[in-house]
Amino acid sequence: MAKKMTMADIARLSGVGKSTVSRYFNGGYVKEETRAKIQKVIEQYHYTPNAFARLNARQSNVIGVIVPTLNSKITSRVITSIDRYLREKDYTTLIQNSDHDIDQELKNIQRLIQLNVDGILISSIAITKDHKELLKKAEIPIVVLTQDYEDGISIIYDDYHAGKMMGEYIGKNGHKKVGYISVYETDRAVGIERKRGVLDGLKEYGIDAVVGKSDYSFIGGQKVARELLEEHSDLDAIICATDRLAFGTYKILHEKGKKIPEDVSVAAFGGYDESSLLTPELTTLKFDSYGMGYLGAETILKMIKKEVVSKKQIIGYEFVDGKSVRFLR
Repeated sequence: MAKKMTMADIARLSGVGKSTVSRYFNGGYVKEETRAKIQKVIEQYHYTPNAFARLNARQSNVIGVIVPTLNSKITSRVITSIDRYLREKDYTTLIQNSDHDIDQELKNIQRLIQLNVDGILISSIAITKDHKELLKKAEIPIVVLTQDYEDGISIIYDDYHAGKMMGEYIGKNGHKKVGYISVYETDRAVGIERKRGVLDGLKEYGIDAVVGKSDYSFIGGQKVARELLEEHSDLDAIICATDRLAFGTYKILHEKGKKIPEDVSVAAFGGYDESSLLTPELTTLKFDSYGMGYLGAETILKMIKKEVVSKKQIIGYEFVDGKSVRFLR
């Protein structure tokens, strides 16, 4: 057929009513003989249903996914894992980007609810009072990723213990003057919990770190690293809240003629693939981002089926020894 095939065309070619075809696509009851006729036409004409047309149905088989940015290796891993899992279960993924804007994040939630998606996975920037009110009013399953949501279902990284492990690692290797590049506290998981873990780990070795705050960008990492080194020229280690911030730190250290790790050790969190291309390779903690996406997708589908799920699930991490930390003891 020259024109795009419609459900009306499928109904005509199958010899059934349009309402029967609609029930077929939306999971309603259709006799096995009739189902076989419809399926034969679909296969013959390679018909693919329009996901957006199905959003008006009682069950859309569409899951909304809200992420803080598309410019992140961690986010891309999570999205990839979610999409793969949902496709295997015959669900479509509808992705919304908040661009690290809390107001936009709230608008994205409202928009997806209006579109009648079956559920929402939200990798949230923060859980504010407005978030709580909106999520409580939603009549669909919602899973919050990366932030602890006490009033609902959440899947989080173990940010505090990951931070503490890295702080202890730097401390036990004999560093005395340590800088930490954090992100802003609007991101509670990374800006508060991860930072608290790092600082607690360092304090166990008598180290009071000097702290700078940045956005999540490569340029932000450069800016704060430069400021820390200008104010504290005797730093012997810099821990960064993300690998991307560490990339900026590497650049500034190279510009200042400081060798890594001979002059200044560098460590971070994320485990980006690009981190292995640095010289020396970056020492970092890698979170199981694919596991985050898989578990999120699995959980939201269980909720749709009214199955019992855990209120909070925690994703682990692994240490990547990239040789960017000097052993001073």
